[in-house]
Amino acid sequence: MLGFSMVRQAGSHEHFQMFARGKLRTVTVDCPKAPFSPDLIKSMSDQAGLNKKEFYAAAGGLMPSPWP
Repeated sequence: MLGFSMVRQAGSHEHFQMFARGKLRTVTVDCPKAPFSPDLIKSMSDQAGLNKKEFYAAAGGLMPSPWP
């Protein structure tokens, strides 16, 4: 998704990286937490350098409802 590649796994946390917008971005995903809470989605979108709408659009429009 979005061109990120998994670079490592530490326990249940998977770490994805890509160079985007002039910066190396690392997104940490806590896999057992799926489905992800809005707070966790916000954290992952911030790490990716995207707003929530951009993040969900890249995920195929799977935005939960209602979204705060």
